[in-house]
Amino acid sequence: MELHELLKNANRVVICGIGNDVRGDDAFGVIVAERLTELVKNPNVLILNCGEIPESYTGKITKFEPDVVIFVDAVDFGGEHGEVVLADPEGTLGDAVSTHSLPLRFLVQYLKTKINAKFVLIGCQPAVLGLFQEPSEIVVERAKTLAESLAEGLDSVGQSQVENREFENHKKLVEN
Repeated sequence: MELHELLKNANRVVICGIGNDVRGDDAFGVIVAERLTELVKNPNVLILNCGEIPESYTGKITKFEPDVVIFVDAVDFGGEHGEVVLADPEGTLGDAVSTHSLPLRFLVQYLKTKINAKFVLIGCQPAVLGLFQEPSEIVVERAKTLAESLAEGLDSVGQSQVENREFENHKKLVEN
């Protein structure tokens, strides 16, 4: 699964930043969402800072009718501190150790009953998860780098739809 290819073909995308910004590296998803909010102004992209309760945002997600939903979260998958992985949220990482109440796997299963979308998890291996601790430098750096990389792909979301509409309009003009 190539993320940029997925974004290139998407018409509408939701990014769900998950985490707790007062629990150290658990802020990874929140940092990514906040940075993306600054960088991305595409109306075909909905960026949500879901905090610790992403299930509270199911209404907003389904109403937006995305064809891609990306969850960004700190996930303990046994990797190196700051390592970032791309995974299926219904796979084993969807059940990984988390500070949130509902495993992503269950949230995705519910959303699949409401929308026809592809679901992706971008996880970062945390090291510091103590209450009232700052996120580690490496996790903050990874979050900012990820946000900038995602922003490039998110800027083109929905463009193929616009190009198709322009082509159809041009075709109608030529035929008349």
